[in-house]
Amino acid sequence: MFAIVDIETTGGKAETSKITEICILVHDGLTVVDKFSTLINPECRIPQFITNLTGITNSMVENAPKFYEVAKQILEFTRDKVFVAHNVGFDYGFIQAEFASLGYQFKREKLCTVRLSRKLLPKRISYSLGNLCESLGIENDARHRAEGDAVATAKLFDILLQLKSQNPQYKNKGIDEINTTRIDKIKKYILDKIPEECGVYYFLNREQEIIYIGKSTNMYNRAVSHFNTKESKGKKMLNDLYNVDFVKTGSELIALLLEAEEIKKHKPKYNRQRKASVFSHCIDWFEDENRIINFHIVPYEESKNPLQAYVHYASAREKLESWMDEHALCLAHCGLTPKGSSCFNHQLKKCRGICSENESVNDYNKRAAEVVKSFKMGSGNFMLLDKGRMAGEKSLILVENGKYAGYGFADESLQVSDPEELKSIITRANYYPDTDDLLRGWIRQNKGVQRIKI
Repeated sequence: MFAIVDIETTGGKAETSKITEICILVHDGLTVVDKFSTLINPECRIPQFITNLTGITNSMVENAPKFYEVAKQILEFTRDKVFVAHNVGFDYGFIQAEFASLGYQFKREKLCTVRLSRKLLPKRISYSLGNLCESLGIENDARHRAEGDAVATAKLFDILLQLKSQNPQYKNKGIDEINTTRIDKIKKYILDKIPEECGVYYFLNREQEIIYIGKSTNMYNRAVSHFNTKESKGKKMLNDLYNVDFVKTGSELIALLLEAEEIKKHKPKYNRQRKASVFSHCIDWFEDENRIINFHIVPYEESKNPLQAYVHYASAREKLESWMDEHALCLAHCGLTPKGSSCFNHQLKKCRGICSENESVNDYNKRAAEVVKSFKMGSGNFMLLDKGRMAGEKSLILVENGKYAGYGFADESLQVSDPEELKSIITRANYYPDTDDLLRGWIRQNKGVQRIKI
């Protein structure tokens, strides 16, 4: 069964425009057997140039039903049917956007009569509905009205079905198979597998190698966006795409942390950010033999006690110099000049003399500790409690000595009085310095998250 659909709208983009009219013709493969047609109040003004094109005025839709009032009928008329339209992406995209605004995910198999016409009616100058109808003798006295164009599309569809039955190349194929590219097939396969849940997903090639890793609070919606890309790199990835895998996390924070770790571990071909090679340096801190807080820039792989990761040395140096200016830090204790003598900044009165014993360790450390405090997530060990993957479950994110250590899941009834039992359910993470940047940022934006000291 097929649902042949046409809509009229207030503009050309589903993100900013609304539907003003819809017609759905139910086609059983032989003829039209049912119809639904109505004007729709878009709840916004119809531009004059659209009225000039369609003839639909603001007064005509003033008392028409709003989309949510006909949404149930649209679902019923399209359920278990192939969604057919001329340039199907336009009509389907608008209807999907309208349902999304109601919090509902509209999903139907699609068939485009433009693409079908290109296969069965090759070498036409134009494949617009108007030109095809004119060349095929299909009359349409209500052009740019939903029912007029839907009826014309149905007549075109009848002709295409007849041509298919006469074409030796296509007669043994289903009508949807003619219109389906490899990308269409893989898209359906991927979207049928991936859930509308929070987690991390993996795109795989034919050899089952990971070529892309992503995360989302709704993996299905994020996967859909990949197939709507116009970027050449995105299209290359789709050509390599063969399979998908995913991990449900429930927690957006765990998805964020797991994605960052997995990208560094696997270095997928099409991930442009957060590969280990992107971060070249870190600013570390430590206390020397005199208990003076020191900072120094180190290669990313050699970082032991990082405050922040950077994509190159110059950006790390720029940040460190800004700390020196803001907190009167010493060049020698920032690893930028040898220790043992008064640093040049002291001569410029930018350093207060810790390098020449003209300032107490306590006074210097107070200022240096402000920098450390702004980056540390707190001393000691603690866990963050967040959403689980299902009802009755919670997620646990472990921080040890101010560093992200791993995550796990537990039943909501689990008692939090035994730290060792909590730690036993944690999946330990490979540590990367920039992971703490992600965790700090998330904590700042979610200050109400439950924290348990252990």
